[in-house]
Amino acid sequence: MTTPDPAVALKAATLTEALPYLQRYAGKTFVIKYGGHAMGDPDAARDFARDVVLLKQVGINPVVVHGGGPQIGQMLEKLGVKSSFVDGLRVTDAETARIAEMVLCGGINKEIVGWIGQAGGRAVGLSGKDGNLVVATRMHRKKRDPESNIEKVVDLGFVGDPQRVDRTIIDTQLAAGLIPVIAPIAIGDDGHTYNINADTMAGAIAGSLGAARLFLLTDVPGVLDKAGNLVPELTPHIIARFKADGTIHGGMLPKIDTCTHAVAAGAEAAVILDGRVPHAMLLEIFTEAGAGTLVRRQS
Repeated sequence: MTTPDPAVALKAATLTEALPYLQRYAGKTFVIKYGGHAMGDPDAARDFARDVVLLKQVGINPVVVHGGGPQIGQMLEKLGVKSSFVDGLRVTDAETARIAEMVLCGGINKEIVGWIGQAGGRAVGLSGKDGNLVVATRMHRKKRDPESNIEKVVDLGFVGDPQRVDRTIIDTQLAAGLIPVIAPIAIGDDGHTYNINADTMAGAIAGSLGAARLFLLTDVPGVLDKAGNLVPELTPHIIARFKADGTIHGGMLPKIDTCTHAVAAGAEAAVILDGRVPHAMLLEIFTEAGAGTLVRRQS
């Protein structure tokens, strides 16, 4: 009897381990927010595209929502347009909104569509404006003055919050065997174009679709406890406790809020994971150990 190559045996064992997950998620929809470090790395981008095509090939319906903050910043700098930030959100005047739409819906969106096509998939580029997929309302932020301690409302300009999601165009694309790739630009009832945070956009779409998973691919492994260890699973009760004791803080707060809102709106679960790790999404889906922090409803 010939001894099998250990590497080949490992691949077979991996496929066997993945089988129940393939069966569980066949026909389900995954919404994937793609951005951060991986977008600037061609090798990582190609890996991401192959992973998305693999999901489609095994019967899962991936929907990609992408960011592009750094690329917008580079274009603004190139054109000599100054911008400021409030709590990590870019204050967006009409000119900045126009440039954001050009960068997000043009270069970035079509680049991702191209990567998926090169990997053997069939993707179509969209934005929230197409078919009134997402209708936004103007976002305002409250900010407390450190000297007077008076809370003021800060106008962020044409930064939007998703108000309504019409899933019709996504359902049509999925039924045709296509992979929607969505830029976080939307129209308002007032007729203005709004730039939306990509995490927020992905969360709203995941809730509307009743997605089996919302994946937020970020530059961190997930939620870490105070000892620096990855927290594999969270529920609203634990999230409230972690917020109160400072375990969840800073830039992780809006990501956790996006996950909890998506789950409350209809998504089965949401996952925060490190998009810099090769095939992190596949490890999370198809292995028992997982790869990030999963947020689900209270059990």
